[in-house]
Amino acid sequence: MFELKTIALFFVTAIAEIVGCYLPYLWLTQGRSAWLLVPAAFSLAAFAWLLSLHPTAAGRVYAAYGGVYISVAILWLWAVEGITPTIWDLVGASVALAGMAIIMFAPRGA
Repeated sequence: MFELKTIALFFVTAIAEIVGCYLPYLWLTQGRSAWLLVPAAFSLAAFAWLLSLHPTAAGRVYAAYGGVYISVAILWLWAVEGITPTIWDLVGASVALAGMAIIMFAPRGA
């Protein structure tokens, strides 16, 4: 159960980070309203808070989170931007997720 909670929390965290970065991107590159910066700031604050919820060392959490972030970013590419991931995108995301699993779930001495 710990593993499922950890992965779910990482996925929610990644979405918060991507939304927090994507909204300013829309403002800067596509001339959207500067008001998008308000929900972006809340989303980035949620991202930082969500990372703090993991019960392990911060450095380990940040390292492992990167693998999930990569995978969620590839899903975002497809679902939001309408670009189909290549096989290499999927392989890379799979390798990143494997790395996350090794970092977070490897047996550790007390």
